[in-house]
Amino acid sequence: MNVADCVQLACEWEARARKPGNVHPGASFADTAFDDFVRSAAAIRDPLTTGRPVGEAILAAVEATRAASGKNTNLGIILLLAPLAIPAPLSRTLAALTVADAEAAFRAIRLAKPGGLGDAPQQDVAAAPSVTLLEAMALAADRDMIARQYATGFADVLEFGVPTLAEGFARHGTVEDAILHSQLCWLAAFPDSLIARKRGTAVTEDVRRRAAAVRSDGGIATPAWFAFDAHLRSEGNGLNPGTTADLIAASLFVALRDGVLKPDAPFASVTC
Repeated sequence: MNVADCVQLACEWEARARKPGNVHPGASFADTAFDDFVRSAAAIRDPLTTGRPVGEAILAAVEATRAASGKNTNLGIILLLAPLAIPAPLSRTLAALTVADAEAAFRAIRLAKPGGLGDAPQQDVAAAPSVTLLEAMALAADRDMIARQYATGFADVLEFGVPTLAEGFARHGTVEDAILHSQLCWLAAFPDSLIARKRGTAVTEDVRRRAAAVRSDGGIATPAWFAFDAHLRSEGNGLNPGTTADLIAASLFVALRDGVLKPDAPFASVTC
């Protein structure tokens, strides 16, 4: 597969999987449906893979998403995939990020208008940045899992996300089950940044504890797992683990790019 195909398929797979709390073919939010994510997946494949600098690629992908769906369906995915999709060592790509990359990325974030963004004590996206995109991400790394990936060389995606997908696929034999397994692992191990921005740290920690309990009670497709999904949908989309979905999309991209998962692997769950 070429890189553009990996981008699109990773996004489509992430959206198709029936993950607790997220939009999928059988579950919509009041203002967002599965088809919005499908259109967005197609829209960003070229902006992220046609040789633009990282910041310009982020801005072009957000603009393409707005044109295709009129919504912010994938800002986190775009921020994660922009450096990963460049055909160069990731460490070199991150080290080469500039203030111009930060300026373009900040414009993209303002255009996307993500929920619960709030104000930042340093390098707030409402103002012009004075540091590189890598430096700006490092300043936010303690409160945002996407920023943390830039600051750590995408350690969580590469060392946690991809292995949990591989583990889930080896255990269950389908891509969807691998994604569901990975989501549960992410939520049990890490606070979801979107939930934290919308609902605060106490609620986020409660979600983490519930996910850990589901793992202890048998994992995906168990009564505890279905109850967990119902809980995450109990307050509209206020408990939507959207950042975790973004991290899964990035992990899927790497898994496809590196041959950990094959594009013709069976998708549909055999367990739920």
